[in-house]
Amino acid sequence: MTVPRLLVIMGSGETSPTMVKTHRQLLARLGPPPVPAVLLDTPFGFQENASDISQRAVEYFRHSVGQDVVVASYRSAGADVLAYETMLARLGEARYAFSGPGSPTYALRQWASSLVPSLLAEKLRSGGCVVFASAAAVTLGVAALPVYEIYKVGEDPRWLPGLDLLAEAGLRAAVIPHYNNAEGGNHDTRYCYLGERRLRSIEGQLPEGAFVLGVDEHTGCVLDLDEGSASVVGLGTVTVRAQGRSVQLQSGTTVPLTHLAKLAEQLARGDAGEAVGAEDAAAGGPAVPEAASVAGGSSQPPGHRGDAASPLLESAARQQAAFEEAVASGAVPDAVRAVLELDQELEGWSWDTLQSDERDRARSALRSLIVRLGELAETGGDPRDLVAPYVEALLELRGRAREEGRWDEADAVREHLVALGIEVRDTPQGSTWQRAG
Repeated sequence: MTVPRLLVIMGSGETSPTMVKTHRQLLARLGPPPVPAVLLDTPFGFQENASDISQRAVEYFRHSVGQDVVVASYRSAGADVLAYETMLARLGEARYAFSGPGSPTYALRQWASSLVPSLLAEKLRSGGCVVFASAAAVTLGVAALPVYEIYKVGEDPRWLPGLDLLAEAGLRAAVIPHYNNAEGGNHDTRYCYLGERRLRSIEGQLPEGAFVLGVDEHTGCVLDLDEGSASVVGLGTVTVRAQGRSVQLQSGTTVPLTHLAKLAEQLARGDAGEAVGAEDAAAGGPAVPEAASVAGGSSQPPGHRGDAASPLLESAARQQAAFEEAVASGAVPDAVRAVLELDQELEGWSWDTLQSDERDRARSALRSLIVRLGELAETGGDPRDLVAPYVEALLELRGRAREEGRWDEADAVREHLVALGIEVRDTPQGSTWQRAG
C-alpha cells in the first residue's frame, strides 16, 4: 500500500468538534484501520498538567474521531534513554503524527538535539501524515515566532529558526496559527497574539524569500505533497502575506502548492491585483485580498466577532436565544431542547485541550438556563404535568453530569430542585422525583 505524503497545519481547534471531520478524512486516506497514530507531547511537556492534556487528546481521538492514539512522550531532552527510544519507535511506526498546544520555543529547544525533526521529514518523504496545530504549527516553517516570550514576557518581537518542514512542500514560509484571533477585544491579538504593529516590525527580518502563511482558528491547511496541492478546510481562511500585503484563501479552496509561492512573490513586489487574479484563475474565484493589510491597516481586526469569536460561544449564544424565544412563546419542549442541546455541545468539547475560559463561559450559560428552568417549574404551579418537562430536563442533565464524574454540577442541580420543593430519589433504575409534601 502506498501511503500519501501529507503535511497538515491547523490554526486551532485541533481537539474540538470543528476538526473531527478533517481528522477522520485524513485517517481514511492512510489505509485500512487500525492506522498507527501518535500524539507527540513535547510542546506542552513543561506544564504541570501535561498528563491531563495528553489524556484529553487521547480521549478526543477515541470518542470523537474513532481512532486510537498512543502518546509518543518526549517532554524533555533530559528524558532517560529508554523513554527516548520508545518515543522514537512509536513516532517512526506511526502513519499519523499529531502535535498541538504548548510553547513553540520549548518544543524547538527539546527537539534540537533529537531525531524528531528527521523522523518527521522522512515521513513526508516516504509516506505518512504530519498534523501540527497551534503551538506545534509555529515550528513548521523556516522561521518560528516565540509567542510566549513576546506576548506574555514582553521580549522584543523576533524570529527563531524553525524546523523548516515546509521545505518538503517546496515552501519557504513562517507559519502563524490563530491568525484571526480576536480575544483581545479592544486590542489587536491577531497573528497569534502578535498584532499588526509587531508583525509589521519584524516581517522584514524573515529569511530572504520567506513569506507568512497564516491559518485561522478552527481552520486547516492540508498540503498534499504527492498531488502538489494545498486545500483549506474548516471555518476560516488561510492567508498568504508578504511585505504587509495579504491574500486570503477561503475554506473549500484547493490550489497548486506552487501558487502559494507565486502569490507571495507577487505580493512582495506589490502586485496585489495580479496576485488575486492569478489565484482566481486557478481556484475559481475564492481568493480575496485582505483589505486591511493591503490598504495598510485597520482599527477593527478583519473577521472580528466580539465575544462570539469561537464556535463554542456562538453555539451557547444560539441556544440561549432559542431558550428565550421558547419561553416567550410558551413552547416548553423547545426550551428544554435548547438546554439539552447546549449540554450536548459542551460534552462534545469536553476533550478539547483548549486552554482559555471559553468552556467555563459556555458552562456558565448552561447553568443560568438550568436556573431559569427551575424558576419556570416553580412558577408553573403544582400540577405535575405542567412542571414535569422542566424537572425531567434537569434530571437528565444531572444524570449526564453524574456519568461523567462532574459531581459538583450534579449536586448543584439537585440542590436547586430541593430548594424548589422537588424531592429527588436515586435508585438502581435511575432517578425519580415528586413534589415535597
